[in-house]
Amino acid sequence: MKNTRRRVTLLAAVSVTAIITAACGAGESGGGSTADEGKPVKGGTLNMLGVGDVDYMDPNISYYSGGYLGLRLWSRQLFTFAAKKGATDKPALDLAADFPTTDNGGISADGKTVTIKMRDDVKWNTTPARPITAQDFVRGVKRTCNPIQPFGGTTDFDFLFEGYKKFCADFVAPYSADGAKPATPADIAKYIENTPLPGVEAKDATTIVFHLTQPAAQMVDMLTLPAFSPAPVEVLKYAPGSTELGQHQISDGPYKIDSYQPTKSISFSRNPNWDASTDPIRKAYVDKVEVNETGQQESIQQQLEADTPEADMAWDTFPPPTTVPGLIKKKDPNLSIGDTSSSNPYVIYNFASPNNNKLMSNLKFRQALSYALNRDNLVQVLGGKEVNAPLTHVLPKGIDGSQDYDPYKNNLDKAKSLMKEAGVTGNITLKFLYRNESEGSSKSFQTIQQDLSKVGITIKGVPASNADFYTKYLQVPKQARDGVWDLSLAGWGSDWYGNAALTYFRPLFYGKPSFPPNGSNFGLYDSSKANDLIDQATAAPDAADALKLWAEADKQVMDDAAFFPITNPKTANYKASHLHNAVYMEAFQQFDPANVWIDKDKQEK
Repeated sequence: MKNTRRRVTLLAAVSVTAIITAACGAGESGGGSTADEGKPVKGGTLNMLGVGDVDYMDPNISYYSGGYLGLRLWSRQLFTFAAKKGATDKPALDLAADFPTTDNGGISADGKTVTIKMRDDVKWNTTPARPITAQDFVRGVKRTCNPIQPFGGTTDFDFLFEGYKKFCADFVAPYSADGAKPATPADIAKYIENTPLPGVEAKDATTIVFHLTQPAAQMVDMLTLPAFSPAPVEVLKYAPGSTELGQHQISDGPYKIDSYQPTKSISFSRNPNWDASTDPIRKAYVDKVEVNETGQQESIQQQLEADTPEADMAWDTFPPPTTVPGLIKKKDPNLSIGDTSSSNPYVIYNFASPNNNKLMSNLKFRQALSYALNRDNLVQVLGGKEVNAPLTHVLPKGIDGSQDYDPYKNNLDKAKSLMKEAGVTGNITLKFLYRNESEGSSKSFQTIQQDLSKVGITIKGVPASNADFYTKYLQVPKQARDGVWDLSLAGWGSDWYGNAALTYFRPLFYGKPSFPPNGSNFGLYDSSKANDLIDQATAAPDAADALKLWAEADKQVMDDAAFFPITNPKTANYKASHLHNAVYMEAFQQFDPANVWIDKDKQEK
């Protein structure tokens, strides 16, 4: 499934990869490490096979794992993640010349001014070659809240940059929400080029200054987001996120886009203006990259296992669920099972549903649901604990502030008692929205249906296609308020790692500012207590204090029975034997295509 929000699309990955039996037991990388040793060989064409497209060929707009995978080849950020074992979740220098600190003057004494010096030797793929400037970076940040197609993760930082909210509100104000008066590329270009953004300033050609509303310990981690990519002035000729822009993008990475046919293919070749000495992240061993987006999951796996020159690695697909136990059992060295900092899937409770006399808004009833749901049963149908670690609260392991506790251990007697306290008499029918094209979503729906029947609750399915599930249902608050659904499933993953709790709480549980379409609080949960804790944690100047507050916010959300978490899953990937240095990157949920190399005798020209 394709969606503007990278994190919610994780559910699509789980439904494909995580229906793995409990026979799995080979550890993190199946039968061995896919980041193998050996002398790299340059040349050849990397053939990537997939079943779908990027969301947008636009760094400032893309918010999807598949989109990030493609951007890795041609777009650069101030900071990113290196394809090195043990470092794939830690910020690394890319366009930035150094990490900002108080010692080097990059961070002011009050923590509210962050200054970053860019490399001065990186150029755009223009004729003649033109240096990337700090103004290009400011232009990229401004584009994130354009009125045509804004970036879906602005809740990560809209509160942080001085004047950003006003800049964005004024940007959108002249145009109607229903599209009756649409913005044009010329409108957007005029606003961006003529309107200052107080919180992001180009001090000189290579110096960016951020003016913050509060200190931000997560600043460098946050700047790994592709949304914070420089944008050349040429992009203003096209609508943000448009196919036309994708076909005319200008590269600052090792490859350039030769051809982009949405849902069909993407062709990349070397960017002649890229200098390997200026890029510490991408080795770019192959000469070309060809992406075929018209494949089928089973066929792609067969080609990869056959080790044919036409199939090197997957694009946006994963090994079929039924093949993974066998691959693990034989310790296949080409299989990788990687971690994800995600809560995926989880059950959404619709607080706004008018059904059953607004019963879903009753705390006791939601708590009853949480006690009635059997997480073990759900984990089992999703593949077992080997690849689906049970998650019993908001923050998964690996996110700072996560504390392991289980407030709703399965207890049918407790559930029935709470239902009585909620005033429930007789059977209740709830509507469950699920993706009927997804094996994982369908099996989860069936399991929940069985579990809740034990406490007298009938679950009626509301099937939706992958294409409609988010765009026509979850991201449309009216569907929730009209009672089209009472329960559903979604998935979420952090935008960065470690100090990333706010990327869970602000988009998912921060009251009205997090309601769709700006956030992903699909159940319209709004708690003044939770909001206050989130505000305190976000503003906490001390990291230790912030972690305590995030833990309190986690407990408050669970006390409110805002949702029912199920699992923090792993992701399976597979490559051909002739492909080397295939390092799994959680940000892409795939191997890093910018650092792989191919055996000489398997290279296609």
